[in-house]
Amino acid sequence: MFPKRLVWLLINLATAILAASVIGLFENSIRELALLAVFMPIVASMGGIGTTQTATVVVRGLALGDMSAGHLWRVLRKETTLALTIGLANGLVMAVIAYLRKGQALLAGIIAVAMTLNMVVAAVVGVIIPLLLKSFRVDPVIASSVIITTFTDVFGFFSFLGLATL
Repeated sequence: MFPKRLVWLLINLATAILAASVIGLFENSIRELALLAVFMPIVASMGGIGTTQTATVVVRGLALGDMSAGHLWRVLRKETTLALTIGLANGLVMAVIAYLRKGQALLAGIIAVAMTLNMVVAAVVGVIIPLLLKSFRVDPVIASSVIITTFTDVFGFFSFLGLATL
């Protein structure tokens, strides 16, 4: 297992550097409003957990033989609808918390939108990536989390910091 896990952890290291470089693009925004740094991990974490939940459902379906490319559209529709509603609910809760703690309505709105968008992206990649890996004969159990976390980290940071910069 060492070589298989090491390869994917090294890939994860490279993708973590990619996510950090996205944050670096918004260095001036973070400098101007250091408060953004407080909320970045929340957006990324919610997307990461959301995509892990979705991918786990798909990987379990693959393992049990209940999931195939033929199920893609049904599962994708179900998971994105679920992610949208969960993202809106969590985004609203976080917006209220952010507003109560910092008193900035615009920041509260930005975090709500970024969390919702990231949850939808999480669902899409959580469904598609394990199926793609399986089709390329790569074990989705070991490889999915690295790839899907990259998507949600990069997209989460980019959407949150991008909206805040705008």
